[in-house]
Amino acid sequence: MKKLIFLAQRVGFTLCLGLGLMLFCVIPSRAQSVDASLSYSYFRLGNSGGTNQNGVSGSIAYNLNRYFGIAGDFGGYHASPFGVSENTYTYLFGPRVTLRNPTKVNPFAQFLVGGSRITVGAGGGSSNQFAYSIGGGVDIGLLPHLALRPQVDYIGLATPGQNTNCTRVSVGFVVHF
Repeated sequence: MKKLIFLAQRVGFTLCLGLGLMLFCVIPSRAQSVDASLSYSYFRLGNSGGTNQNGVSGSIAYNLNRYFGIAGDFGGYHASPFGVSENTYTYLFGPRVTLRNPTKVNPFAQFLVGGSRITVGAGGGSSNQFAYSIGGGVDIGLLPHLALRPQVDYIGLATPGQNTNCTRVSVGFVVHF
């Protein structure tokens, strides 16, 4: 009798676990989606006396539901002030909140943290910094899965004893999967 009860408990547990996994994987997948964007970016490294850089930024976001997602944002920007090459690279990750509505205009805001790397000239050195970003934009629907994305972000680059304030203005396209 004890073996029968043990077997029934084990089968019941296995069925419940299987059903739970199925519900966890199948039902939420209807609300989950992925966004991938690629943009031209103007990057202002520093305030007055800073450097104007041009480059490319891109992001990928895994949307857990209609409003909340986790984003990864990557960028590379270049300038040659006085003939000296200066590059800034950023890699940031964090939450993104999107206000999805029936119109084709969906604004979003995000707070990202990560790092950056600045390189100067050939052999001029490089430095790594902690980086953080707060900003947002809007997805303007063009086709069912394609949108125009203008975006503005404040990016802070923090090194011990110093904080560099940066601004990034981007415009590009986003594909919704």
